[in-house]
Amino acid sequence: MSVILLGGSPAPHSSSSRLLQHIGERLALHGQRLHRIEVRDLSATALLSLDTDEPSIARALAQVRQADAVVVATPVYKAAYSGLLKAFLDLLPQDGLAGKLVLPLATGGSQSHMLALDYALRPVLASMAARSILPSIYATSDQLGRGLDGSLNLAAPIAVRVAQGVEQLASELRLVAPRPASEPAAKDLHAVPA
Repeated sequence: MSVILLGGSPAPHSSSSRLLQHIGERLALHGQRLHRIEVRDLSATALLSLDTDEPSIARALAQVRQADAVVVATPVYKAAYSGLLKAFLDLLPQDGLAGKLVLPLATGGSQSHMLALDYALRPVLASMAARSILPSIYATSDQLGRGLDGSLNLAAPIAVRVAQGVEQLASELRLVAPRPASEPAAKDLHAVPA
């Protein structure tokens, strides 16, 4: 199964980028194949002009199209997800998340912005026909500490939410995983006529 880690932060070392990385590492332990798209690394001109043919944009859109799940991470600014993320989501077709599982993540300066996920981001994701939008994870910068080795130290309540989110996403991906063909059928598909 393929999972896209979609980062909507303009800053490379932001709280949301660190949380996205942490969740990606946990999903990798479940055997998920991951691709990371940082919207800030895509062509800004192409994003703003809605140029879906520009190579970096076309590649990112193809990765989303082929993915089974998308983990979307954004900082919250003025009670909404980032404009950078909005610019990318605007490039997706109306059914751009059809059949996909989506795990929304956000970080902000205080708990007062927590509802931005439910009132701003979730409706947009739902409008793009996501198969399932999992419970959102919101964390403040204070809940995302750094260990002496630079690792992410999650506060206990967020650590529980992250573990639940990762487990739920991994479990649901296992449920939709294509069943491998039986060995004889696989041989029959590759048989060459004599």
